[in-house]
Amino acid sequence: MREIVFDTETTGLDPQSGDRLVEIGCIEMVNRVPTGAVFHAYFNPERSMPAEAEAVHGLSSAFLADKPRFAERADELLDFLGDAPLVAHNAGFDFGFLNAELAICQRTPVDRARMVDTVAIARRKHPGAKLSLDALCSRYGIDRSHRVRHGALLDAELLAQLYVELMGGRQIGLELAAEVAVIQAPSAAPVVPVRPRGMRPARPHAPSAEELARHAAFVEAISGAIWLR
Repeated sequence: MREIVFDTETTGLDPQSGDRLVEIGCIEMVNRVPTGAVFHAYFNPERSMPAEAEAVHGLSSAFLADKPRFAERADELLDFLGDAPLVAHNAGFDFGFLNAELAICQRTPVDRARMVDTVAIARRKHPGAKLSLDALCSRYGIDRSHRVRHGALLDAELLAQLYVELMGGRQIGLELAAEVAVIQAPSAAPVVPVRPRGMRPARPHAPSAEELARHAAFVEAISGAIWLR
């Protein structure tokens, strides 16, 4: 099964108030294994970058000034996404910005039925726990030491690892190993004949007369036995 894990960086929190998408990073996975295919792009948002947003991802207006506008790479992005499910952390946020940009350049929005939200998955698995990407990476032992600032492609790479863990982790590898073992098994293993085994006679289990007499003598020697009352 083909899936796309993706993340975005923006100028703010609300596309309806004029905030724009400035970076997107997408990673292709097949059967929850990264294929190595990625789509990564920066976009000129055609507006200034608020200081609060720049502090999060480090993308300045000067850096983005010579980058293409979203519309210039929209078709390339849509071709990469195809019809695969789209996995994101707090996916409603990323889908909101993606579809707002697609609307601006008069492209069909991405169906939200394709949305896979890892926050929702983590909330079901770990109710009451911290659900940030950093917190969940720490919980699952995913190395994020190189994550100094947010970055769409870097965060998508971390999220791809987290998604695998949330969906069963290394068990996937064990299943694959079992399949490989079956494939590599000899096609004509030697047949060892099985010798038929006869029925064993029943072992005697009734007490002998001597055993009964010894038991009766033992019981009589017990004073105040409750079964004699």
